[in-house]
Amino acid sequence: MSESKYESKITSSSCSAAQIYNVLGNLSNLERVRDLIPKDKIQEMEIQPDYVRIKVDGLGQKITIAIVDRIENDTVKFGIEGAPMDANFWIQLKEISPTDTRIRLTIKADIPMMFRMMIGSKLQQGLDQAADMLAQFPYSQWA
Repeated sequence: MSESKYESKITSSSCSAAQIYNVLGNLSNLERVRDLIPKDKIQEMEIQPDYVRIKVDGLGQKITIAIVDRIENDTVKFGIEGAPMDANFWIQLKEISPTDTRIRLTIKADIPMMFRMMIGSKLQQGLDQAADMLAQFPYSQWA
């Protein structure tokens, strides 16, 4: 296996880096959207400020997504434990002005070559969609 790196396109949010960081840097905020998570996909979910532990339908084991590093108003780094492959990802913020913060997501994962060819473009597409979603999120309403 070799490590693969994927980066999203850079998107722009109308919120400040501090507003975005304060929401994304505390996983307890997921409690506010727990009801939006499909019950048929997630069997169990434990939410804490620094990690989320979930049991995904079909995997049979719990996966932990934990914040492993934070740089205030700049970066939130996550590690993934219990997944079929080793991976980590991070969200980078660059404030251009208080009403313009750029967002980029990056993921590094140990993906076997055979699977990389099958899922690489889907992973890239998913990262770009996640970046779009994060750019549109109403962070100022969660303060």
